[in-house]
Amino acid sequence: MAAKDPLISPILKWVGGKRQLLDQIRPLIPKFSTYYEPFIGGGAVLFDIQPSKAIINDSNYELINVYNVIKDKPEKLIEKLYEHKEKNCKEYFYEVRGLDRDKKKYDLLSDVERAARIIYLNKTCYNGLFRVNSLGEFNSPWGKYKNPNITNETTIRALSGYFNSNNIAIKCGDYREVLKDINIGEGSFVYLDPPYMPISTSSSFTGYTANGFGEEDQIALKEQCDILNQKGVKFLLSNSSCKFIEDLYKDYIITKVCAKRAINVKADRRGEIDEVLVRNYELD
Repeated sequence: MAAKDPLISPILKWVGGKRQLLDQIRPLIPKFSTYYEPFIGGGAVLFDIQPSKAIINDSNYELINVYNVIKDKPEKLIEKLYEHKEKNCKEYFYEVRGLDRDKKKYDLLSDVERAARIIYLNKTCYNGLFRVNSLGEFNSPWGKYKNPNITNETTIRALSGYFNSNNIAIKCGDYREVLKDINIGEGSFVYLDPPYMPISTSSSFTGYTANGFGEEDQIALKEQCDILNQKGVKFLLSNSSCKFIEDLYKDYIITKVCAKRAINVKADRRGEIDEVLVRNYELD
């Protein structure tokens, strides 16, 4: 694997992002030839290990559009972000945020305009997180930041260079479509970072898709992990530390880690929480 580029890092802050857990995740990653990440989110693990061959996916179209635009049209994206930067204020934020309320008009936006909108909102909204309501409309409020890094051209160009100089397939769809053709002969490794099992009644505050990811989805994901295990494919999975998840994956190796989360509606409930890393292999 080539030397890592320190300029490559996540462009978006994402619910459950793994930047703060990289020191615990990195030692658990085995040797591989093809890296799979079916719930790419902010991509902290991908951009940290920087594999030369990877297949990444997410069901969130707006997120995947950001990555595709960064890959194919980085300079046009930066140009549009500078427009947002020049106009940035509370009133402009809500104007841009409200674009998805009119579906017909929103569908007329170009891929660059949609990608720039998501990055702009992510950099300027409260807590800097992508969050949508049940209708799929961005609903995080204004963040009041004095000097947000809206353009971030250094990171955009570094990410574009990484995508284009390596074999990185970017997909948008159901995670199962990515997993179904994986075989041990490919030297595959799968990192799974799904929407977490809720551990509080305020969990809807963390939603990044309109459809959610409930208990039945968690069970279906575990069944996919069982299939990978039967094929002999190594996987590592992140999730909440709770009885449901720990019972669900009791036949695998579970490591507890501590993360700081700031996404609870109630400020006094934010802070350090336990999460789990589940794997089906011993370390070399």
